Amino acid sequence: MAQPHELHEPTREYPALEDAPVVPPAAPPAPEDPPRRVGGFARVLIFTGVVFALIVASCLGLRAINVLPSFDNPFADKTTDRSQPVLLQSMRDLSRYVAADGTFQVIVDLQENKDNIPDFLINQRTLFVGSGTVEEYVDFSKLATDALTVDEEKKTVTIQLPAPEQGQAALDMQRSYVVAEERGLLNRIGDAFKSDPGKQQQVYQLAQQRINEAAKSSGLDQRAQQNTEKMLQSLFGRLGYTTVTVQFTNP
Repeated sequence: MAQPHELHEPTREYPALEDAPVVPPAAPPAPEDPPRRVGGFARVLIFTGVVFALIVASCLGLRAINVLPSFDNPFADKTTDRSQPVLLQSMRDLSRYVAADGTFQVIVDLQENKDNIPDFLINQRTLFVGSGTVEEYVDFSKLATDALTVDEEKKTVTIQLPAPEQGQAALDMQRSYVVAEERGLLNRIGDAFKSDPGKQQQVYQLAQQRINEAAKSSGLDQRAQQNTEKMLQSLFGRLGYTTVTVQFTNP
């Protein structure tokens, strides 16, 4: 039996525990990273970007309502017209009735070279497609004093007209173009120091000449006579004449 003084003494040792697992002490929690602060330079960049975006948006909005002018490419092509005012050289009264016209196309193959000299040294060849219009007209200013005979009782009219005349071919530069051009070595060197607009004019004149020749044999004059006759018959028929005879003199 234990003594009374042993019951009230404090326990000095823990009783041993058999097969008790050893639990290591828990590690202290890792300290949290402090929040990163944006540097002064980054703040300036962000602020500048926001301000720039606002300015661009404002300019686009003002341009859309036509408050600000448009800003185009500063290096864009610019065409300046410094032509002088048109000068009237002459004026004349015309008494022509254009009864018919025809549109023709011709291919001009013009070559200029030198005998006994190779073409690669001296040669000028131009292949040109020319398109032009030729008018056929009757000149009423050439009517004789007795050209018109009128019978009021029978309601007949007889008209003596001059033969239709052919105008000069007018080239249509929008439909005329150079297909190919060949030049010799010496021609290229000469063109580098001087220009000869007479060569181009020569090609144009040759194209006009060919078109004029083609119009003469195209029957354009016969169509002009028929159209002029129909026009006069319709004109005098509205005036009450029943018979209208149109005669053309020999060209």
